[in-house]
Amino acid sequence: MAGKIYFIDVTNRDGVQTARLSLSKLQKTMINMYLNEFGVFQSEFGFPTTTHETNYLRSNLKLAKMGVLKPIRLSGWIRATQEDVEKTYEMVPEIEYLNISISTSDQMIQGKFKGRKSRTDILEQMVNAVKTAKKAGAKALGVNAEDASRTDNKFLIDFAKEAKDAGADRFRYCDTLGYDDPFTIYKTISQIAESVPIPIEIHCHGDLGMAVANSVAGAKAAVDAGQDAYINTTINGIGERAGNADLLSCVLAISKSKGFAGKYKFGRPIVLNKAYKLAKYASYAFGVPIPINLPGVGDNAFAHASGIHADGVLKDPENYELYNYEELGRGEPELVETGRMICSGEYSGISGFSHIMGKMEISFANASEAHKILELVRYANVEAQMPLVEDELLFIAKYPEIARQLLTLTPLA
Repeated sequence: MAGKIYFIDVTNRDGVQTARLSLSKLQKTMINMYLNEFGVFQSEFGFPTTTHETNYLRSNLKLAKMGVLKPIRLSGWIRATQEDVEKTYEMVPEIEYLNISISTSDQMIQGKFKGRKSRTDILEQMVNAVKTAKKAGAKALGVNAEDASRTDNKFLIDFAKEAKDAGADRFRYCDTLGYDDPFTIYKTISQIAESVPIPIEIHCHGDLGMAVANSVAGAKAAVDAGQDAYINTTINGIGERAGNADLLSCVLAISKSKGFAGKYKFGRPIVLNKAYKLAKYASYAFGVPIPINLPGVGDNAFAHASGIHADGVLKDPENYELYNYEELGRGEPELVETGRMICSGEYSGISGFSHIMGKMEISFANASEAHKILELVRYANVEAQMPLVEDELLFIAKYPEIARQLLTLTPLA
């Protein structure tokens, strides 16, 4: 039976590791909400061994238990060490999904570990971490081979087999430096999938501009070999250095391209008309404009200037467009205030705040409730250092206690 293709988005893990970029805890939560609406299988939502992430992680797990963040899975990322596993379940005991990571290439073993670890040590450490996590209560576990594209295939196969035997549910192949090309990654993933019957995650970076192509080729190899594939993505491709595989680009490649459309299936239905909203929010939250040529959501994705192209697309859009902009949730007019504008900020008063909420048809039972929500909004503005968007205000009004936990940071003594 042919496998299916799922998406594990790592914006809230790899994306926030991008130099000079960050997200507030509320913004990370909103991204999880949007990813769930879009049809992403799993969000790698943060670092359970990092103290300042604890309240955010636990609040999002509460939202999952409440059914707000369902069916998306929320997974933490940790190093493949017994210490990290134990700390994870000490700090976030309710977490159910994890990805554990360790470097596998000779370059990393020599250059990063400085010869303190051998390949045997790598395998033993990984196996010990997997067994510890499973014993602690992990329902599903992915095991990451960092710098897999510079690791020889025989060791990768041994690594995947040892991980599976220890109880891992997926093997993550990390093209950490964007070293692969679509041909090499297809060959390597095929060999691993044919040697070890385990679902495979494909994690690609864009250092050579091939993150999307490599992700799709790697997923094809896994599915062709009868395994499920889990493509790792970020929204708008935001990630370390030259970025990660862009979520929407991968979705479009699989659903619209010549060799994939109708032949390869998604494991969870994708709600394509949420794409534009997702991209716009991530752009605003990160403070990074969407590239004008980004597939589907860039300003020029459906712009036609050439006379021949303009004439052709007006006669029949399919002459010069593979898909319709309305499929992606585009086409609605975007309104910009040009006169009086009342914003909600960290120094907002009750009058202006009530005006804003009233425009969204949100009313409060009494003045006390309005002041309570306003105070949370003020703190959210302090953390994000930017005005909140409508969905963020609605979230705070609807889930004030969750918002309070998200906004609570308690430094260690």
